[in-house]
Amino acid sequence: MGISRSAVVDAALEVLDEQGLDLVTMRAVADRLGVQHNTVRWHVDNKRRLLVLMSDAVLAGLDVAALPRLWEDRVRALARWCREAILARRDAARLLAGLATTEANTYRFADTMIQTLLDAGFSPRTAAWANWTIFYLVLGITQEQQAHSAEASARMTEFDDPDYPALSKVASQVVAGTFEERFEFALNMQVIALRTELDRTSDAPS
Repeated sequence: MGISRSAVVDAALEVLDEQGLDLVTMRAVADRLGVQHNTVRWHVDNKRRLLVLMSDAVLAGLDVAALPRLWEDRVRALARWCREAILARRDAARLLAGLATTEANTYRFADTMIQTLLDAGFSPRTAAWANWTIFYLVLGITQEQQAHSAEASARMTEFDDPDYPALSKVASQVVAGTFEERFEFALNMQVIALRTELDRTSDAPS
């Protein structure tokens, strides 16, 4: 019985979850499916193409109809959904960060975020760049969380170096709180900045 491309991607995601990104190979996927290496290659061409399809699959399932109507709530909901989708897969933030994915699910997320901002009255440039800003925020903090080292956090808590007085003063705060709390803080800062920008451009003389 033949296999489909979606089955190849699903198998690759299983390898990702069980073994991590570094061990996702065409051979590992073929072994998981019980097929020859060339069978996997026929469906996805090469490893980079496989990784692109995997990264797009991570962002599958966005329910646009369930999103809030107000732009601020909608932006927050989209960012949270994206973060949860990435956290659901091992090493997914590192996977997405290393690729420029031009597939349906990735486009759907970006299109929804950008349309939300356009409908709110932002300029095309601001809408496009704010989409990138929020996506980078999600990727950055989520990648840090997925690679988190408790030992590194402990060292930072005890950091005290006269060459870096400001960092020493706030060292305990650098690692304070949960990743969720830090994410919400940063997301709130982004929304405040967007609201300020919208107010500024709305008040500007035409």
